[in-house]
Amino acid sequence: MDKLNLIFNGNLIRKSVYPFDSPLRISIKDDFFTSSAVLFSIIPHENKTYELILIHRSDRGTKHRGEMSFPGGKFDPQLDSSLKDTALRETEEEIGVSPKNIKIFGCLDDFPTMTRYIITPFVGIINKDQVLIKDNREVQRILKIPISFFTSKIHFREEAVDIERRKFPIFYYNYIDDSSGQKYTIWGATAYLITVFIEKVYGFNMSESGLERFQLKTIKQLKEYIKIRNQITKKF
Repeated sequence: MDKLNLIFNGNLIRKSVYPFDSPLRISIKDDFFTSSAVLFSIIPHENKTYELILIHRSDRGTKHRGEMSFPGGKFDPQLDSSLKDTALRETEEEIGVSPKNIKIFGCLDDFPTMTRYIITPFVGIINKDQVLIKDNREVQRILKIPISFFTSKIHFREEAVDIERRKFPIFYYNYIDDSSGQKYTIWGATAYLITVFIEKVYGFNMSESGLERFQLKTIKQLKEYIKIRNQITKKF
């Protein structure tokens, strides 16, 4: 996997993702879950590996505090006419990139999270010269991480966690920032999104456990996940 050509290939990525309204794309709606969208943010380069933009969230809010994620958030019917609007609006709010400076290539499948969100991931391209400005209320730091970090199995980790007598796979990566030496753990929905993207674009399955994430119906029946969530992160 380390020998892959990871120079940005727009045609390859376009062929690997779906239009939002494609019948081939898994689209999920359920009133029990909160609709949300993220921008799977890519910075292309001509002569080196392309990068993903991730944010280290602030400690505000009740969920996902201090976690690593792609820019994104909840659908707001007063501000958004579509989930694409949500992804673009949140990206501008969190990292200061105007929608006019983002090129959307398509979407990955929707998926439900254990925290009862349905995430629609839009794959978008942001120019390497774009200035990124973090929203200090919501973002501690913006990081640009080469895709080669994620495609290396040296960095990929997975755990099988017991949740109400069911096995659930947790994917994660521990990234050490060269400039500061700080460790950032990328896990949960964000790590899952990245591994799905790698599988779709490069045909390579990072996971060897054979475990599948819970489907929407199973998640709706769970009661204890939130209580044990902090215990899960201690394993990283």
